[in-house]
Amino acid sequence: MQEPIVSIFSGRATRYLADKIAEYYGSPLGTCNVTVFSDGEFQPSFEENLRGRDVFLIQSTFPPTENLMELLMMVDAAKRASARRIIAVIPYFGFARQDRKDRPRISIAAKLVANLLQVAGVTRVITMDIHADQIQGFFDIPVDNLYASKIFVPYINSLNLHDPIMASPDAGGTRRASSYAKMLGTVFCICHKQRSKPNEIEKMILIGDVKDRDVILIDDIIDTAGTITRAGQLLKDNGARSVRAFATHPIFSGSAMEKIDNSVFDEVVVTDTIPLGPNPSKKIHVLSTAELLAEVIKKVENYESLSEFFNKK
Repeated sequence: MQEPIVSIFSGRATRYLADKIAEYYGSPLGTCNVTVFSDGEFQPSFEENLRGRDVFLIQSTFPPTENLMELLMMVDAAKRASARRIIAVIPYFGFARQDRKDRPRISIAAKLVANLLQVAGVTRVITMDIHADQIQGFFDIPVDNLYASKIFVPYINSLNLHDPIMASPDAGGTRRASSYAKMLGTVFCICHKQRSKPNEIEKMILIGDVKDRDVILIDDIIDTAGTITRAGQLLKDNGARSVRAFATHPIFSGSAMEKIDNSVFDEVVVTDTIPLGPNPSKKIHVLSTAELLAEVIKKVENYESLSEFFNKK
């Protein structure tokens, strides 16, 4: 019997998701061990033959930075083991918010990460709702940036909301809110914010009418939850019947859980690109990306079109 040419492996940070992806794909995860030394260094090793295989490495690169380093070392090990193709499946692409030089003497970390992945030996990247679309141009290899709308839109439709309206928590998310509004056949509004410094909002105003409507706030990331909870309160203060938040990547740093617990949201819907910490808010509802990612892996392996995953309308 001919041995399959696909091998799927996971880093330690994303094993919870990789197990589900492998189950949907119909193949068990490959064996990859990580030896941790007494000084804190670690060394990934594949415990099976990779020669001539297409290797899919699943690892989100959320903090700590060891998650990124582990992925890079797995890529290097696969390249040295003569893998045919090395596809990095990065559900959450860390450092994506550092995509430009907006003040003197700072790093463009997203470009640096792109360089590191390519130098290590990655031949293709699969990710989800990357924070800035232009990051795809940082790579000289194919990048498949999937949209969580494939997961969120069916769930929103299942809610059977009476009079829904999409909302963006800031001006930067206008395009995303507009795309969701088109898919759902509704309109959108914008919560415009002004910051005095990072993670601190000075002022927020609403552009649009939400009175007696069911509002769906959509974003790619919830970090400290300051912006989205303040936007939720603004929408409620302007007469919204209900307010729900949808975000692909649940970073939830600092006091984010407490803010969500005390927020006006009926629920906060996220995906499993990042694992939730202990004692998550009861308002949080998690939808899995596993089936979507497994389907994309199959199509990439069979050289099939991925156009359906990029159609946001």
